[in-house]
Amino acid sequence: KSFDSKGVLVQEALVLTPQEAAGYAAKLKGQTLKVSAVEAKPSTRKPYAPFTTSTLQQEASKKLGMSAKQAMDTAQMLYQDGHITYMRTDSPSLSVQASSAAIAAAKELFGAESVASAPRMYGAKSKNAQEAHEAIRPSGEKFVHPDDLKKVLQGKSQLLYELIWRRTVASQMADAKLSTTTAKLQTEVDSKVAEFSASGTVVLFKGFMAVYQEAQEEGKEPESAKLPALEVGATIKIDEIASKDHSTSPPARYTEASLVKALEEQGIGRPSTYAAIISTIITKGYVVKRGSALVPEWIAFTVTRFLEDNFGDLVDYAFTAKMESDLDRIALGELDRSGWLKNFYFGETGLQSTVEGLGESDPRSINTFEISEDINLRTGKFGPYLEVMENEERRIVNIPADLSPDELTETKAIELVNAPPASDRVLGQEPESGLDIIVKDGRYGPYLTLVDEGNPKPRTASLFKTMAVDTVTYEDALKLMSLPRVIGVDPETETEITAQNGKFGPYLKRGTDSRSLDTEEQIFSLDLASALEIYKQPKYGGRRTAATPLREFGEDPASKLNVVAKTGQFGTYVSDGIVNATVPADEPLDELANDRAFELLAIRREKLGVEPGETPKTQKKTTRKKR
Repeated sequence: KSFDSKGVLVQEALVLTPQEAAGYAAKLKGQTLKVSAVEAKPSTRKPYAPFTTSTLQQEASKKLGMSAKQAMDTAQMLYQDGHITYMRTDSPSLSVQASSAAIAAAKELFGAESVASAPRMYGAKSKNAQEAHEAIRPSGEKFVHPDDLKKVLQGKSQLLYELIWRRTVASQMADAKLSTTTAKLQTEVDSKVAEFSASGTVVLFKGFMAVYQEAQEEGKEPESAKLPALEVGATIKIDEIASKDHSTSPPARYTEASLVKALEEQGIGRPSTYAAIISTIITKGYVVKRGSALVPEWIAFTVTRFLEDNFGDLVDYAFTAKMESDLDRIALGELDRSGWLKNFYFGETGLQSTVEGLGESDPRSINTFEISEDINLRTGKFGPYLEVMENEERRIVNIPADLSPDELTETKAIELVNAPPASDRVLGQEPESGLDIIVKDGRYGPYLTLVDEGNPKPRTASLFKTMAVDTVTYEDALKLMSLPRVIGVDPETETEITAQNGKFGPYLKRGTDSRSLDTEEQIFSLDLASALEIYKQPKYGGRRTAATPLREFGEDPASKLNVVAKTGQFGTYVSDGIVNATVPADEPLDELANDRAFELLAIRREKLGVEPGETPKTQKKTTRKKR
């Protein structure tokens, strides 16, 4: 607040160095402060509107740690089971029936004085809001208390229902009443007046806060910050005083919750697409989640540069918001869809003319970012790296995987360029040849190689994904350099079966027939019987189905069948033996709760239109006959 957008101080302030501040603190210790002013200000706080899709996703993320997709999948289950109303809505309004139910619940639990004097009405703030459905709320004429559903709902489902119930009931309750007291205290030091300020807030009447507080308020109970009774003229001795450095911080990274809020504010997307948008940028590798923060990857900058250079209008926020508005007008019959599409594609500035006028693009230029005069960052197929020109010679320097784009300053780049390589470490000698084995950090990842000056292409071996350049051992090196490992001979084909580590991970090889393995450790642990069992399984697209379940979740309450997790052609999935459901990429299998696995199957059954335990019907593809 003290600085403008250019970092210039905008108000008079005494800026102290850490040494000066510490000096004043030492002089003030033991001094007496005199209360020069006391002011108490009453305030009220209104309840929050019932949930829309975006606000539900934001609060579920902050309070329950759920991703936008997890929140929507869980809400979908609650809706399908009749516990809540439709969960894709941009309207915060409640029907008369819902308002009455919320008021009745509040009166029953907290008394008549806890509700507002009249039903509260809420309207959408977004100009593009369609308000086709009411807010997300508990279903029915009388809201079921969360405690009464504990035998029916479990885990995240129960927590999300309670969140919706609390928000809805709170929306019809009375304002909270608070009082904030601010005291000014003064003393003299070095013939100057030193003034201190202290404030505290107490809740006089909880109102809606008895039921609901937003996530950022939790843990900040106003009662804990209240001041002792103070009067003007009173004195207080300083027993302890400390000086603290303060520095401004850059804006926080987006989380899923804050990104949903930003999308809504910019008019981008709809309640039905927020979760899909976030899921897409994660699965495409444009951003990576670190804790709850969404951190952009270098490929995101490359894609953004290409789109802004060639399709600037299409990726402009204003265009996206206008397009959403136009689609709404088409839905209302105010715009002709054929004319709109024709203009979008064939118009003077349409997509066709834009694409035809692109010309040849330079991949190298698009993927290059200048860090300094001699250092460029380049994004390649195997990730980002630094390209350094030294005496007209090109040198490649790898970038640590955990270094995000905003952390790669010119100073950091120079540090990486000048740092002694962690690679080229001699691990020991290979017994058979007597040559040194060294570990190197190559452009395509860390690997081992033999120091054989007379051989332009010495033998190499990639490190496992679980290994690192600075921790790989001599024993690890001997095992890796011994690959491929011969497991045995297939008695039927009399062909040797080997286990190897390749570009796409660990695999078995029998002649020209290869099968993927689940883990790198299997390369050294798999026996012939297990290898033959893998080859007995059907092969899909060059990959095999998982030999054994990765996890067991127990019996599904709906289908009464045991549910397991497996790895298949399209990734990890859960199955009850009849229906399979893909596990989202942003949900680690080891963190997947049992009830979440059952929910994924229920959502899949809904899409297939089958009941629990019922086998889906095979849909035959039909080809239209040409006339």
